[in-house]
Amino acid sequence: MTRIVYVNGRYRPYAEAAVHVEDRGFQFADAVYEVIEVAGGRLIDEARHLARLSRSLDALDIQPPIAETALRHVLRQVVVRNRVRDGLVYLQVTRGAAPRDFPFPDRDTPRTLVCLARPLSRAARAASAAKGIAVKTMPDLRWGRCDIKTVMLLPAVLAKAAAGREGAKEAWLVDEQGFVTEGAASNAWIVDTEGRLVTRRADSAILDGVTRNTVLDAIEIEGLEVVERAFRPEEAHVAREAFITSATNTVMPVVSIDGHTIGDGKPGPITRRLREIFPSVAKAS
Repeated sequence: MTRIVYVNGRYRPYAEAAVHVEDRGFQFADAVYEVIEVAGGRLIDEARHLARLSRSLDALDIQPPIAETALRHVLRQVVVRNRVRDGLVYLQVTRGAAPRDFPFPDRDTPRTLVCLARPLSRAARAASAAKGIAVKTMPDLRWGRCDIKTVMLLPAVLAKAAAGREGAKEAWLVDEQGFVTEGAASNAWIVDTEGRLVTRRADSAILDGVTRNTVLDAIEIEGLEVVERAFRPEEAHVAREAFITSATNTVMPVVSIDGHTIGDGKPGPITRRLREIFPSVAKAS
């Protein structure tokens, strides 16, 4: 089946989908994006994703490319046209195409909107969750507004590549004060020695993950204690449990950090429970 990509008002075959060579997303990373989980053909936590997209656009003073109702229609069309039951939708908005120059182009420059969908193996993700993954800490080299979901991802790409060379699935980024900020493509969590869930407070140093917020809802439902604060890798090394959250992983257990075995080296009971109830807490549309 030919994959279909939405580009600026048209649904194109994957091989023909393209944007202008002077698009500011390509030349300046002057763009934002969202990744939305698709489960059973439905979009998970769509409203929260679109609210965050709006905040990111506002932060960069980029006008929305189309109305939200139209965008919701496009998202569903790319899911249907690509016959995705379980997977993801990726959408990206750039400031548009204009002669390369640092100042913003005219405000009426048409924005670029790209949307695509692709399947992900539910079985493969479940298999990873059953075993847990390894994490490697890396210096956080990113800019100071990580709360904006921009496409400026080179530091995260390099961190994940370095972690991968050491057999780790994800990189946890560490700031200049020695605290974990978040994962290269996820939010970072531990269960401390007293059984409290710990994750960094959402501020400009991290992306306030949509899945993170749904997990906070699940924690409240379960009556568990959560503390939003920074933690150091050394605390994570001796934690009872650890996990990451993201749209593509939901709740993914971490069983090794920097070569230190977490707990008994298996996904812990709190992590397993949160992963189990996540689908019932998340909003499908």
